Amino acid sequence: MEAVTATAQMTAAEFLALPERTTASRLELIDGELVVSEPTMRHNDAQGQIYTELRIWLRAGERRGRVALPLDVQFDDRNVHVPDVAWYRNARAPKIADLPPYPVPDLVVEVRSPSTWRYDIGAKKRNYEQHGAAELWLVDTTSAVVFVFRRSAPGAPHFDVALELGSGEALASPLLPGFTLAVDEIFADG
Repeated sequence: MEAVTATAQMTAAEFLALPERTTASRLELIDGELVVSEPTMRHNDAQGQIYTELRIWLRAGERRGRVALPLDVQFDDRNVHVPDVAWYRNARAPKIADLPPYPVPDLVVEVRSPSTWRYDIGAKKRNYEQHGAAELWLVDTTSAVVFVFRRSAPGAPHFDVALELGSGEALASPLLPGFTLAVDEIFADG
């Protein structure tokens, strides 16, 4: 399905009040425009694999934070993104009863959808970087590659480390001690 953008500008408050946000279609506010998309099966498989592996890692230790599937993250009055997977450090993790919008995650995962990849690598990447995400994984389901962008130190002003991980390599992060996930597992069928 092709992404649909609204022609009228919208604020974050107007976006967060939309009743349509509870339907199966994914809605995001990007630079004031409503963007609607529906993920593919390949997208959902990659998203599910990453989420599942992060949940396993979380349960193997204490105080490892919280991982979440799509939820509203507000950056400013013109941007509310819905990352495919979000991880928060224990000290920053929203409580289960907290209501949206949620803070910017420490680790953000965006999985390629054919209609929204341009936003993932453009406006959304820029917002995650500018608003303090420590790390971003862009999962390209077309080329079976994961692009990793991270800060080399907590105070680094920008993503200053960029990696491209493909077949035969493993995804890991200094944010997640002991976590590894083979890239091939992300893109395995079934």
